[in-house]
Amino acid sequence: MEEIYFAGGCLWGVQEFIRHLPGVISTEAGRANGVNTDTKGEYDGYAECVRTQFDPQTTSVEQLMAQFFEIINPFSLNQQGQDVGKKYRTGVYSQSKAHLDKAKHFIDLHPSSKKIVVEVLPLSNYVKSDPEHQDRLTHYPEDYCHIPSSLLHKYKQ
Repeated sequence: MEEIYFAGGCLWGVQEFIRHLPGVISTEAGRANGVNTDTKGEYDGYAECVRTQFDPQTTSVEQLMAQFFEIINPFSLNQQGQDVGKKYRTGVYSQSKAHLDKAKHFIDLHPSSKKIVVEVLPLSNYVKSDPEHQDRLTHYPEDYCHIPSSLLHKYKQ
């Protein structure tokens, strides 16, 4: 099992999409690369993200990147859909240099790579989101989501 973190706007939709991808073992809503050790207090620079544990025998970082790019606008800085602000930026984070290299290579191969604003950085801090944010759209499917419903469950079986 390997682990990578995806930030793609509001984490509710990102988690709901990623949890159904082939090879994904588990997901968890959280906050990447802030400074706090809990969810209390003021905004600390984090990006809303989804901790993604996957089976590298079934899927790859490159495949996960391709699927991630289906649900984000990689050219939009600090905004996905109606969600605006630095915490809604797009990013890929990992403690594995190999994961980061593969993510950067995926972006470099994109025809408009120079315009892509998805950050690819080492994971410096991770905080699990509060319980009401975990699998939010599974529990409350009518809640807001910036990802169109036809795409949200594209991989659900």
